[in-house]
Amino acid sequence: MTTRSQIVLSATLVIGAVAAVGAYGALHRAPGATGAMPEHVRAAGEAGAPAQEPKLFSISEERARRIGVAYAVAHRSLLARTVRSVGTIAYDETRLANVDPKIEGWVDRLYVDYTGAPVRKGQPLMAIYSPMLVSAQEELILARHLADQAAADGATGATPATGAIGAADGAIGAAPAIGATRAIADIPANPAARNARELLAAARRRLSYWDIPDDEIARIERTGRTTKTIVLRSPADGVVTEKNVVQGARILPGMDVFKIADLSTVWLEGEVFEKELALVRVGQDARVTIDAFPGETFHGRVAFIAPSVDLESRTGTVRVALANPGGRLKPGMYAALQIDVPARTPALVVPRTAVLSTGERNIVFVRHDDGMLMPHEVRLGQAVGDTVEILSGLPEGATVVSSAGFLVDAESNLGAAMESMPGMEMGPAPAAPAQGKGNGKGEGKGTGTGNSSARPSPKNPASAADPTVPGTAAKWPGSGSGSGSGSNGSSAMPDMPGMSAAPGARPAAPGRRPAAPPPAPAPAAVR
Repeated sequence: MTTRSQIVLSATLVIGAVAAVGAYGALHRAPGATGAMPEHVRAAGEAGAPAQEPKLFSISEERARRIGVAYAVAHRSLLARTVRSVGTIAYDETRLANVDPKIEGWVDRLYVDYTGAPVRKGQPLMAIYSPMLVSAQEELILARHLADQAAADGATGATPATGAIGAADGAIGAAPAIGATRAIADIPANPAARNARELLAAARRRLSYWDIPDDEIARIERTGRTTKTIVLRSPADGVVTEKNVVQGARILPGMDVFKIADLSTVWLEGEVFEKELALVRVGQDARVTIDAFPGETFHGRVAFIAPSVDLESRTGTVRVALANPGGRLKPGMYAALQIDVPARTPALVVPRTAVLSTGERNIVFVRHDDGMLMPHEVRLGQAVGDTVEILSGLPEGATVVSSAGFLVDAESNLGAAMESMPGMEMGPAPAAPAQGKGNGKGEGKGTGTGNSSARPSPKNPASAADPTVPGTAAKWPGSGSGSGSGSNGSSAMPDMPGMSAAPGARPAAPGRRPAAPPPAPAPAAVR
């Protein structure tokens, strides 16, 4: 048999053997088997299905070095975490003030005439002319006069009564004087004086309810003269953030004329992801960096944590109060926020790359002292930097695979798949290929193909065959060619284990190639 025929026959036998093994495994597979994939990687197909016991497997050192396997030791460490966020500088809402007049009138004079102007507490903002305010001043002056007159009348009426009483005391004696004094105490107060005092108090309250300063009310009472305008003053220190009036404008009660913000303290409102909100506490120190001041860090404290989370961004607002001497921090500035979260107790940690997540479980491959690997299901805690906390499922000091975890998992899957196929155990390779001798006989048969075409005779052109006309077959001989191959004997096939020749066969001489098949006979000449 020639070399080409041996190769074809050997390949056919190998393919047939593999197909037979596969068919045997399919027929004898246990019912309900889900495949050869290990249970530690494949998620449970049905809820409540019991997990299989993880199996040990091994990887040679050469293979591990080739795929880049590295190991790390699970140890305890303090997980000091830093929560990072971004936000913007905003006004301190507790230091905002509005200037809203409570009377109707017109702006007679505007002292602060642009937005952003710095103001001090008590500084004049504008002068307002209001007819209602002029009437209230006149009522106050009138009530003052009435009260003074009533007081004067009361003082004048009390002197005769006192003299009469004194004369009676001198004529009658000391005893009636006691009764006369008791009668004076029982005399009711002058109703006119009482009404004047009540009217004066009502006039004062009316002006004070319109935010007229007490010193201005006292001036009106003292001088007895009304003023055309009343000056509105700033209620706090800060800057004017909003101005809604101009010179001569009409104002109405409740109208926002000015808005003033105190910038000695500002807020930074940052957005923190909901998974990190539990780490933030009110009162924690915070560090803030601002693009406008590169290389400079501002310090503040967490003042407020929002009670709700944004539905779209899944973040919560964290507010940090910052001192702002000199007004360097301006509302609207972009800032970066860092909140240091100190660690309370040491935690068991491993590298993040050591954990293989399947979607439902987290797996860590643990290396035993004998070099065998076993998957462990673990429960994870918080992740900090390149490490992750292990809450349960792994002992302290265990050696775990820290890199190439997916490739290690693939190796374990391949080994489990090969073990599940009968007759395909991963055993050691044979020491040397089998050698044998064979004896056989070969037969060669020739097959030929010929083409024939009738050629017209020069004397009889009609002798050409016409395939469309019955009975016009060619009468001239055609030309044909044939080829055949055969082999006598067989030789050993050292490259194919298990394919040794039959006993007694003479092996081919070393270094000699098998004889080539005889050439095919030349085609016969066409007459």
